[in-house]
Amino acid sequence: MKPTIPKGTRDFSPQEMVKRNYIFDVIKRVFQLYGYLPIETPAMENYSTLMGKYGDEGDKLIFKILNSGDFLSGVDESIINSLESKLLTSKISEKALKYDLTVPFARYVVQHQHQITFPFKRYQIQPVWRADRPQKGRYREFYQCDADVIGSNSLINEIELVQLIDDVFTNLNLPVIIKINNRKILSGIAEMIGEKDKTILITVAIDKLDKIGIDGVNKELQENGLSDIAIEKLQPLINFSGNTLEKINFLKDLLKNSLIGLKGIEELETIFTKFKLPVNVQGRGGIIRLRTSILELDITLARGLNYYTGAIFEVKSNAGTFKSSICGGGRYDDLTGIFGLPNMSGVGISFGADRIYDVLNELNLFPESSNESTKILFVTMGEEEQNYCLPLLAMLRDAGINSEIYPDASAKMKKQMSYADEKNIPFVVIMGSDEIQNNILSLKDMKTGFQEKINIESLIQKLS
Repeated sequence: MKPTIPKGTRDFSPQEMVKRNYIFDVIKRVFQLYGYLPIETPAMENYSTLMGKYGDEGDKLIFKILNSGDFLSGVDESIINSLESKLLTSKISEKALKYDLTVPFARYVVQHQHQITFPFKRYQIQPVWRADRPQKGRYREFYQCDADVIGSNSLINEIELVQLIDDVFTNLNLPVIIKINNRKILSGIAEMIGEKDKTILITVAIDKLDKIGIDGVNKELQENGLSDIAIEKLQPLINFSGNTLEKINFLKDLLKNSLIGLKGIEELETIFTKFKLPVNVQGRGGIIRLRTSILELDITLARGLNYYTGAIFEVKSNAGTFKSSICGGGRYDDLTGIFGLPNMSGVGISFGADRIYDVLNELNLFPESSNESTKILFVTMGEEEQNYCLPLLAMLRDAGINSEIYPDASAKMKKQMSYADEKNIPFVVIMGSDEIQNNILSLKDMKTGFQEKINIESLIQKLS
């Protein structure tokens, strides 16, 4: 039987891992620039920690872990015979693989609150799992790179997160559009159309606009019990287009009788004003200029997760054919409250490393150096030359230069050079008896074919 891996998961070759680590290193470096500190949480959480935090659709995608041993023993026979999967699952599964990094982070904050300095800025780069249908850009196991600040209501956090997103994608050489909206606006819209108690249903449906279109959204709203009148009132919002100022003025008129909706607009104005966009806010103060990203108000952006309460973000590539979100996040006012620590507001973003990889690969944006891990290979003619090279290798490594030696001293030169080619090693040192006698190295540039004689000190300087 041929070995396989589960659908929606992948193996990564050394070449792919070097590129993935390039992405992780860029993101990690920017996180640290903004004062975020790393933590890790387990791959699995208690079933009760995760369930009920992502809405019905999210809960369906959580991978449950069966209890050890005879997991059916002790379960009432009537529950087994009822064929009610939700009821049975809670009896035979006490743990689950984490669906995202945000809910485990909220649990961590509550559990360790007395050892934390607030506001607490943390980052995590770890895998998560979702029982989703595998397709391009959507996997069942994938990495998230999260940055959250909790214990502060200040909008300066949202402003800095926009800057942070811009810095990450500028460093990755990838132009992006940062879409922003506010959940309070969506609550105001639900209030305006007379369906205040169905805010979540409306949000979940609108969040699918890119996937199923206006007709699909309207159909889902109808199936969830919204009246034809309420759906009709939503159409101007779904169909509206214009620049940022026109959208804000449209929303102000639409939500003039909704206090929560107007509060959401005010928060957005504060953010946009900091990035020198023409909105009507007093006391503008300093202006921030984004380096390469476009900041755009998207009044249909909803983000499907239930715990968002304020500003929400979604980032898409501004080039190539890949149109899925590659980064997203938002403000949550009381996520820790479900674990017993109320009134602890936070805001965060999550970079989808796997999707970013796919975009960079499609656009050929990985730097040439990301294809190499070893910078120089020592090729030798025999055991004497190999022994001579060992101290030289130590000197290169002490200087921080990735170096290796071909281990089989009796291998033919062609085989050793092919090894360097296949591993994309840019430089080769060829060591024979003449080189040892003259205390010199023969250096070959594998890209240009140029060869030169050089001493070890000059080689270190050249490669550094």
